[in-house]
Amino acid sequence: MTENFSDEYWMRRAIDLAMQAQAKGEIPVGAVLVADNKVIAEGFNHPITDHDPTAHAEILALRRGGEQLQNYRLLNTTLYVTLEPCVMCAGAMVHSRIQRLVYGASDMKTGAAGSLIDILRHPGMNHQIEITGGVLAEECSTMLSAFFKQRREQHKALKKMKAQ
Repeated sequence: MTENFSDEYWMRRAIDLAMQAQAKGEIPVGAVLVADNKVIAEGFNHPITDHDPTAHAEILALRRGGEQLQNYRLLNTTLYVTLEPCVMCAGAMVHSRIQRLVYGASDMKTGAAGSLIDILRHPGMNHQIEITGGVLAEECSTMLSAFFKQRREQHKALKKMKAQ
């Protein structure tokens, strides 16, 4: 008998990963790839530390998922992400053929799962992805807002020190 975990359960794991990213000075985004109620792969943001603009949590989880399954097609999987994916990540999801995306906070500036643009359900795409947004949205959004507020304050303090 397998245990059925909820979207909130897996999103909490993604939030834990996002906190690991934040501890490394990265934008706090975490991703968990799940199939049959089991973690296939996970990742958290690394673009700053890796000097790699593609090292988003989603991309890392998809790469590791492909390695784990020995297939670039990640059929019948769900990807849990703390922030609505960008265009790059959404494109990778379409190519990987994940079945479902569950995200926490919406991203009105770069969100490609419906907020700015909807790559995942665009009628011209060869694969459509089911989307569930807003899972633990307040918690995810608060974490991101606090991170950016702290970064702005650090930047302001550094600027002030340089001016003296």
